[in-house]
Amino acid sequence: MFVLKRSKHNPIIQPVRQHRWESFATFNWSPLQDGDTLHCLYRAMSLPEAMKDGSVAGMSVVGYAKSRDGVEFEDRRILVEPEEEWEKYGCEDPRITKIDGKHYIFYTALSEYPYKAEGIKVAVAISNDLKNIDERHLVTPFNAKAMAMFPEKINGKFTVIFGVNTDTPPAKIAIAQFEREEDLWNKEKWEDWYKDLDKNTIDPRRSPKDHVEVGAAPLKTEHGWLLIYSHIKNYFGEGPRVFGIEALLLDINDPRKIIGKTKNPIMVPELSYEKYGHLPNIIFPSGAIIRKGNVEIYYGGADTLSCRAKVNLNNLVESMLPDLVAEKIKRFKDNPILLPKPENAWESKYVFNPGAIDLEGVVYILYRAMGEDNVTTIGLATSKDGIHIDERLNEPIYVPRELFESKGCEDARIVEMEGRLYMSYTAYDGVNVPRIAVTSILKEDFINRQWKWEPPALISQAVLMDKNACILPKKTDDGYMIYHRMGQSICYDFIDSLDFSKEKLNKCIPLLLPRYGMWDSKKVGISAPPFICDVGWMLLYHGVGEDNVYRIGAALFDKDNPTNLVATTSAPILEPEFDYEKIGQVPNVVFPCGTVLRDGIVYIYYGGADSVVGGATVKIDDLIKMFDNLWNYTDTKK
Repeated sequence: MFVLKRSKHNPIIQPVRQHRWESFATFNWSPLQDGDTLHCLYRAMSLPEAMKDGSVAGMSVVGYAKSRDGVEFEDRRILVEPEEEWEKYGCEDPRITKIDGKHYIFYTALSEYPYKAEGIKVAVAISNDLKNIDERHLVTPFNAKAMAMFPEKINGKFTVIFGVNTDTPPAKIAIAQFEREEDLWNKEKWEDWYKDLDKNTIDPRRSPKDHVEVGAAPLKTEHGWLLIYSHIKNYFGEGPRVFGIEALLLDINDPRKIIGKTKNPIMVPELSYEKYGHLPNIIFPSGAIIRKGNVEIYYGGADTLSCRAKVNLNNLVESMLPDLVAEKIKRFKDNPILLPKPENAWESKYVFNPGAIDLEGVVYILYRAMGEDNVTTIGLATSKDGIHIDERLNEPIYVPRELFESKGCEDARIVEMEGRLYMSYTAYDGVNVPRIAVTSILKEDFINRQWKWEPPALISQAVLMDKNACILPKKTDDGYMIYHRMGQSICYDFIDSLDFSKEKLNKCIPLLLPRYGMWDSKKVGISAPPFICDVGWMLLYHGVGEDNVYRIGAALFDKDNPTNLVATTSAPILEPEFDYEKIGQVPNVVFPCGTVLRDGIVYIYYGGADSVVGGATVKIDDLIKMFDNLWNYTDTKK
């Protein structure tokens, strides 16, 4: 469970038209924290200009800037520019490491134009003071890019990680070690190393169609070397490419061993400065530091701008090493807690997608039930401790009453407002698109099991399918807020009163969208109604990826303005793992419609594979910590 948050100051370093050398683009930056000063090197590109062969292209150099607060940068100047034949067409994408008082600046050197694989190699510049370059060398005699040095020697050896054959795929991420500094640019040493290339490579790809490149210089953690890198999905496939940022954990003594990795991208292009620019829809991680418990990721946006994001270090590492840390989301030991009952025709086939509410010390679980006639109704089970079922009624508490719901009342979500319980659900007649219906009942009648539900009212439009609705359980200055899903996204609207015989949803204001390339890339919808906590409104939502798996994430909204999205989890907090979640009416589904917050614990009630009901718990503090560390942390060091 972790959240990645972009800096509110993005983009941080932008081109300066008055500086010819950085007039077009400033991106792929690499940081070095030295006391109170943050040094950053970046790729600076001029506006297109005439080359020696008469063609027109921009020239890249390595720029320098420094900052004390991480936001305002000064002393911008060229640090490395072409001088040698092997770099005469550009110096790109620097990565800086400081060892024994020396700054090692690795960069991509271009010796030919038009660019060819044999003219794209790694070079290094060495500086003692980041003002002057004391020496520079061509490092690799073969095609390579993106070399970064580990910030300390491993087993007494200089260690570098980089991409080999990046322009003559299949590319490989490789690791090399040398006893002496001068061996880093020793051609014979490299030729001997290359003979055993396959013994010195790691492969974090999920598919042969994918492509990977080294990102930032590795960071040392107590669990291993953390490598933030670029994973490009479908680079060699026919479908669209997705430039994602991911993470690896490498063994502290043998970095050729991968001991953990993220399952999916932790970040993909989403915002305008990542989607539009010199090369659109690209984010590329070129640097990272650990500061105040967070990993700060320095990346290029659309090969044009320098940007930053941050993620809590512990949360990120725990997601990569689940066997070494305590499980934060814990399923009920007796899952599934509700199964179909063959003796009851109305719930003989499936029971799933439960809503829930805590009333006077009892948790009421309102579940969707289906019999052989495939008509869905709402059943009820109760639990005093929130985990074990104490009672389950033999008759449904809510059945279709109107023609517009003749085929079913689906996925109930229930909230308490002003002495009444309001239940929103999906109404379906088997002919028209599913629509949102709402009914209500006095709290007292519900507890006494006097099922005096108000006549249901359709509140969504008849044009498009509209589902996954609930009411924010607190009136706002703009009225009553209704969450719902039209199409593939979560949206909202406001109504003036809770008289649903008159109130209708007229808008679908986008609130949370699918993130192409992430675990929630195809569609998103709310799960349980949001609940208030110390840092804001917490909303659990479901997301569906390209693999058609339903997973659960969390989104945080501003306490005073619940239409303002603060952050969304970068990884799901719950996903199908067990047979009762993976095998059933709809495979690979966890789908909650209800949560209960009691004594610092969030109880999550969900449907497994659209067939059974399960439950899980998570400490509210663990959910809050995902957001709180980033929410309170500023971009400044002070």
